[in-house]
Amino acid sequence: MKNNKIYMTIYEQVKQDIIEGRYKKGSKLPSKRVMAEAMGVSVITIEHAYELLDEEGYIVSKQKSGYYVTFDDNDIYYVKNENDRGSLLGIDKDPKPESGRPIDVSDHLDNERNGEPEISVDLYSKTVRRVLSEYGERVMKRSPMNGVDELRAAIAGYLDRGRRMRVSKDQIIIGAGAEYIYGLLVQTFGREVTFAIESPSYQKIAKVYESGGAKLRMLRLGKDGIESKALWNSDAQILHITPYRSFPSGVTASASKKREYLRWSDQKDAIIIEDDFESEFTPSRKPEETLFSLDQNGRVIYVNTFTRTIGSYIRVAYMVIPERLMDRFRQKVGFYECPVPALDQYIILSLLENGDFERHINRVRRYNRSKYL
Repeated sequence: MKNNKIYMTIYEQVKQDIIEGRYKKGSKLPSKRVMAEAMGVSVITIEHAYELLDEEGYIVSKQKSGYYVTFDDNDIYYVKNENDRGSLLGIDKDPKPESGRPIDVSDHLDNERNGEPEISVDLYSKTVRRVLSEYGERVMKRSPMNGVDELRAAIAGYLDRGRRMRVSKDQIIIGAGAEYIYGLLVQTFGREVTFAIESPSYQKIAKVYESGGAKLRMLRLGKDGIESKALWNSDAQILHITPYRSFPSGVTASASKKREYLRWSDQKDAIIIEDDFESEFTPSRKPEETLFSLDQNGRVIYVNTFTRTIGSYIRVAYMVIPERLMDRFRQKVGFYECPVPALDQYIILSLLENGDFERHINRVRRYNRSKYL
């Protein structure tokens, strides 16, 4: 094993020990020196592993004291009533609004989510020339309904390498930007289902769902995600969340909160839409942990966009559908033509295949790490 990967192995081992309760909430982890001796590695290696656990909310560092476990998978969760559980296919009774939580999006900011570097014009123009030379007339043909097969396969490979998401290309749908994907989602699940989103959140999420006729609930954010009481008292069956740095609050879901979301979806028979906007640009040494990769019950739909990671001139997003929901998507929206030109799809394919995309991501992450850490 390469030395620069040893700390990741230790990170995974200690994380699993925490999740399985071998290190209880509030307990102190072995010191870096003690752990290094036990593992047969350097103190620096243990320090890197502990830093990752700290970044993700599994532990916290206390000055001159050490590292303490903050993760607890058995925290109190608020369940309103067993009879309030809905169904993936609809609601059997009229939903009741949350007490004191009006459905109002007028106070949410309408700013665009700005800030990260785009792929250089030189690299983009070079890629366009290469695609036109290599693919010829294929770039002029109509795209398959869910997107170019080669691109969907390349995205599946990228998600496997970088996000620990093992999916097939058939689970991936390409769309013209995240807002187009949101529209497909509301059409898939129908107007009889209630959607919930973070409050505050990116205003266009609410606008797309409302324009599609969906019932909407605004769930207040706390310091590490949606407040537990608001979540468990909600009548929502679809929960749209941005676990990594929600806009405009900047709130990031902790490791415990991510698992609370999954537990909520299981107990409520609900679906989670994981909007993974911006997480590739994390300053962490490892990619952010996705709910999709943690989900064992096929309840998380993953959404991401190339508009942020490549550039605003690329209006391309994609979603990954759990296998259990694929038949529903085919029935409800499977007749739609892919609105993204084949040329744009082959450009992204080329960037993924030759490594330019991931090199760009890594450069930005190194820059962010030097700036913020």
